[in-house]
Amino acid sequence: MSTQNPSVEQNVDAWLAAYDVPDADVAHLVCDRHDPDAVAFTYISDDLSAEDVTYGQLRERSRRLATVLAEHGVGPGDRVPVLMGKRRELVETLLAIWRLGAVQVPLFTAFATGAIQMRVEGSAATLVVTEASQRSKLDPIEGIEVLEVGEGLDARIDAAAPLADNVAVGGAAPMLQLFTSGTTGRPKGVPVPTRALAAFHCYMHYTLDVTADDVFWNAADPGWAYGLYYGILGPMIAGRRSLQLTAGFSVESTVAVLKEFGVTNFAAAPTVYRTLSKSDLVTGIDLRRASSAGEPLTPDVVAWAQESLGTEVRDHYGQTELGMVINNNWHPDIAEPVRTGSMGQPMPGYSAGIVDGQIAIDVDNSPLLWFTGYHGALEKTAERFTDDGRWYLTADTGKVDADGFFYFTARDDDVILAAGYRIGPFDVESVLITHPAVADVAVVGRPDPEGIRGEVVEAFVVLADGVEESDDLRAEMQKHVRDGYSKHAYPRSVHFVDALPKTPSGKVQRYLLREG
Repeated sequence: MSTQNPSVEQNVDAWLAAYDVPDADVAHLVCDRHDPDAVAFTYISDDLSAEDVTYGQLRERSRRLATVLAEHGVGPGDRVPVLMGKRRELVETLLAIWRLGAVQVPLFTAFATGAIQMRVEGSAATLVVTEASQRSKLDPIEGIEVLEVGEGLDARIDAAAPLADNVAVGGAAPMLQLFTSGTTGRPKGVPVPTRALAAFHCYMHYTLDVTADDVFWNAADPGWAYGLYYGILGPMIAGRRSLQLTAGFSVESTVAVLKEFGVTNFAAAPTVYRTLSKSDLVTGIDLRRASSAGEPLTPDVVAWAQESLGTEVRDHYGQTELGMVINNNWHPDIAEPVRTGSMGQPMPGYSAGIVDGQIAIDVDNSPLLWFTGYHGALEKTAERFTDDGRWYLTADTGKVDADGFFYFTARDDDVILAAGYRIGPFDVESVLITHPAVADVAVVGRPDPEGIRGEVVEAFVVLADGVEESDDLRAEMQKHVRDGYSKHAYPRSVHFVDALPKTPSGKVQRYLLREG
């Protein structure tokens, strides 16, 4: 493990003892064991009106919803995708799924039908739970039943008898299945076992240092790993209240929530901090803790935050497959001064090193490591581990100094980091190639010229015979991706080229496109 502090190691052992056991019950661990009168979430509307939801309310409502889901055939091990924004019904649905021993599959609300269908089919799901604003995206997908939150479902929940007993799945059984964005092939399913709650609890305590007195807000979307792991599950497992802003991001709304609700502990993607730093609205904010994850922080944001937020922003590193593992930890028992450009040191419960130039996690000495492989993808799983199984390979290159501080240097794959989201080039290419004007296409990430999003998606398109390039055609292709895949992943630039650079074996040399 990364710490020699006995009390820290005792905490890690205690969390594992609580969550990595044969009779582990997810709904009990994250909800039922807490004071029913304690506030779990505060939901904030765009007009800044707020609603507190207690653990007792979540427990009662989700027990009844579990009965309804069981009537639709949901049982242990079933994958249930949930397409919903930051609303109380989302958490109620997750708890209901876990009460039945089933597995939640998160769907990002910015996804279009194409991205949703990939994940629904990849999880072999037959039922999807959604909200009215997202329902139309599911209509074209065949072979699924759709359950929509609203008055009709509310009436069924009110009339249902509460589920008597939860299904205890154990520490090794999955509670979530997220999907990665890779460079080739379809997105890979990442089963997240119940035992991962120990790692999430550790991150909340030692890295974010969320205390009982904090007003905590993780601004990330729960359709992705960081928002789900540490905006929903992390606060619940630690028994900490979490703010949920139901409106979309804007500088105005972010500043208003920080001030109006007295946020003291804030977590967000670097894009949020960069956008705030370019606004003159950020005044009168005094945070105790500020944390960033998703892509490396730039030095200008670090310097700005100290003056404008009342504290430095600390950078953290992780992946969907890992959660957060190498961090500039905040808790005073293990905090170290931040080193410029470093993402920090391994979090308690993890040991890391550099293997073949890649940042790697030491499997034998990382008791909180929970990833064991992709769902139904043995070959892809094997690529993530050394032949002897000793090291998990992140596919991110880096270096480590003599004091154990890690530095990110580059991705070893072609995943694009845009506004905190990991976008797989293959996903975007597979949509663009269906446009009748496209004969061949490659997608890469390049630095955002405005310095806001980290990287932007750019497409290089070889046109079909007889098709002439035009600005209207560029716009049409951008719309094709927004409508057919996701509005967060559309190419900000479309370049028309005569041919794509390829190896003799036909593999696209994306690095040449990035450098061009």
